[in-house]
Amino acid sequence: MSPTLILVTVASYIAALFIISYFASRRSDNASFFSGNRKSRWYLVAIAMIGASMSGVTYVSVPGMVATSGFGYLQMFLGFITGQLVIAYVLTPLFYKMKLTSIYQYLSDTLGASSYRTSAWFFFLSKMLGAAVRLFLVCATLQLLAFGPLGLPFGLNVVLSVGLVWLYTARGGVKSVIWTDVLKTLCLVVSVVLCIVFIARDLHLGFAPMLQAIGGSPYSRVFFFDDVNSREYFFKQFLAGAFTMIAMTGLDQDMMQRNLSCRNYHEAQKNMMVTIFSQFFVVLFFLMLGVLLYLYAAQKGITATGDKIFPVIATGGHLPLVVGVLFIIGFVSSAYNAAGSALTALTTSFTIDILGIKGRSESEVARLRRWVHVGMAVVMGLTICLFDALNSTSVIDAVYILASYTYGPIMGMFAFAILVHRPVRDRLVPLAALLSPLLCLVLDRNSAQWFGGYHFSYELLIFNAFFTFAGMCCLIRRKQS
Repeated sequence: MSPTLILVTVASYIAALFIISYFASRRSDNASFFSGNRKSRWYLVAIAMIGASMSGVTYVSVPGMVATSGFGYLQMFLGFITGQLVIAYVLTPLFYKMKLTSIYQYLSDTLGASSYRTSAWFFFLSKMLGAAVRLFLVCATLQLLAFGPLGLPFGLNVVLSVGLVWLYTARGGVKSVIWTDVLKTLCLVVSVVLCIVFIARDLHLGFAPMLQAIGGSPYSRVFFFDDVNSREYFFKQFLAGAFTMIAMTGLDQDMMQRNLSCRNYHEAQKNMMVTIFSQFFVVLFFLMLGVLLYLYAAQKGITATGDKIFPVIATGGHLPLVVGVLFIIGFVSSAYNAAGSALTALTTSFTIDILGIKGRSESEVARLRRWVHVGMAVVMGLTICLFDALNSTSVIDAVYILASYTYGPIMGMFAFAILVHRPVRDRLVPLAALLSPLLCLVLDRNSAQWFGGYHFSYELLIFNAFFTFAGMCCLIRRKQS
């Protein structure tokens, strides 16, 4: 697949994004940007959310990780389902009852201004790093397939990618994000299913033989109960999945901004249940695709593995041209939309939670929001360049490792506010939130020595939240007699 054709395919999808964004953002205002005027249809949000949590990381890394962990990712997904139930039936009614635009406003009402701003800053760090990792993968792949062969520098690649994301979200905000996520979901599902069909056909496998080949492959192992020290151990993955879902969806302004755009919490709950069970089958398709990719690579003598195997096989001329086009459309749709929603959520949280809009006129808020939106895009571009210099691990692994350190304090603060609901020494809360990741870092670095070879995986998030929760308990104000 030629670099020019790749860029033409990307440009075509971007054009479709802009058309949808234009119609979605007509007559938009600050409320449209921040909450979609709370008029979104639940089934549209459900379709949007199927693809919303699946970025370019999912599209490339989930098939690639089959070689090392088989279908073990499903263990984590079972935890995701459990976490989604907590979000739907505990957090969502609470947020709707308080009519929140930013979910971190909940901490302002229950704990105080310092706790509120601390959670907003941790969200800023979490989402900026996570979004930058995801968009970095897009830029790196496009650099490999198109920009590099054309002699174009990585910096130009980053500027164009971030600039396009900024442009299509500049006016409509979450209202545009929901409609473009619907397009993303359709592109993602169609592309992965058709890629499975074309690769199976090239391997001369019908439907039943394909399922037999996947089921009989050593890559199709789902459950890992044999080694508690392994990162793939079932209970590590399951618990990490549940808490990661609560942290990265239920306590994430990006994801909850869509759910809070529904007309009421009952519709939001319906959307969440449809979303999580639909996502299970989409993830299963990605894992099936991963097995087929490795079977194909073994047959054709292709040595690529990990994050590179899908791009290399899809665009390397090994399969019909349509497979390469489908890969680019699915990859770009999953990646650019994830970056766009992250940019919208960062703008919302920074404007409302950190800078504040109380007492400002509608026009002042609109002006402030536009400048923050530009600033978030610039910071995202710089962070992507930093990841280009530092990246040394699987990208999906990097996303969850970052989440373990940055979402933990947010989860700990919310858990304390919901379960304990006692006044604290609010000005000392940032100290507890900062100490928790540092304690987790020490724990992670010494776990093998201290605990007989045990290695932490994504369950480090749970300990991070626990340390923050414990710190908050130590800060409870005692009643004076």
